[in-house]
Amino acid sequence: MAINFKLILGIIGNIISMCLFASPMPTFWDIIQKRDVQRYSTIPYVCTLLNCMLWVVYGLPDVSLQILVVTINLSGCLIELIYISIYLVYAPKKTQKKALKLMGAMMVSFILVVVIVFKVVHDKHRRKLIIGVFCAVFSVGMYASPLTVMGMVIRTRSVEFMPFLLSLFNFMNGLVWFGYAFVGHIDIFIMIPNGLGALSGTAQLLLFFIYRNAPPVVAQQLELNETGTPTETQPPSIHIISTDCD
Repeated sequence: MAINFKLILGIIGNIISMCLFASPMPTFWDIIQKRDVQRYSTIPYVCTLLNCMLWVVYGLPDVSLQILVVTINLSGCLIELIYISIYLVYAPKKTQKKALKLMGAMMVSFILVVVIVFKVVHDKHRRKLIIGVFCAVFSVGMYASPLTVMGMVIRTRSVEFMPFLLSLFNFMNGLVWFGYAFVGHIDIFIMIPNGLGALSGTAQLLLFFIYRNAPPVVAQQLELNETGTPTETQPPSIHIISTDCD
């Protein structure tokens, strides 16, 4: 009996993707414990929800018929909805309104795309092309988002905000789904973004091993390097320059 490598890769991909979806749990546990969203943003979770919904549509029988793509992204939709719900419960009213407006705009855009594609485009291959382009472009954008964090790692020489396990799962997720898209009938819409994801994960892992034991650049040093202007003589700050990396 022939081994179905595509099926095996798809199942492994589902498991790894679930680990990725679960990775923000400590963030939301922190929000629940403190009953405050602090400086966290809902934007990454709304964008991930939209990305998952697009991939669910892509995997449907009337588009490309890829059940394993549907299963993992349905799970992703559920998990992201839980995250967003927790965020809305503990966010102040002003932040809630902004988050709800973003959610509303995202849902309207998604519904318009799906309705237009299914009502106007009757050819299955053209549907796959249109939805696939949306999925690939959006996924490439999401895989590019760690570039900001990678730049910060290089500037600060600190991997504090680039956890090893998250970088490893990003790499593995991109690699496995790239293999899934490459085996059998090649699917460029899955292959391209996940190939870039594997490269992004590789770069993150390289940075981790380069800077994991490096002395970090503290705030005062970074300011001096960027401006070239000496600051007052003070004891070096122990706080690393950082931005929100939720």
